[in-house]
Amino acid sequence: MSAPDCSGKPLRPVVNRSKCEGKRDCVEVCPYDVFEVRRIDDADFAKLGLLAKLKSVAHGRKTAYTPKADACLACGLCVTACPEKAITLVFSG
Repeated sequence: MSAPDCSGKPLRPVVNRSKCEGKRDCVEVCPYDVFEVRRIDDADFAKLGLLAKLKSVAHGRKTAYTPKADACLACGLCVTACPEKAITLVFSG
């Protein structure tokens, strides 16, 4: 279960796919194995704007996903480590 903030609402990491270049910094720093970097899903790629699509292709169509978001304890290491500032912690639910 995600860690709650001071309001008691759980936080979860969200990746901005328009910014993410799949550099894996989030994977390396996350102590809870929340992240994986893989080829962007076709549906997610289709949602990108033209410039973001070009950027994605230039970086091998790699992006971060959060298959284990429920394991996140909102430590913020991923937010700090991401060189593109593509990760934010948001309230879930």
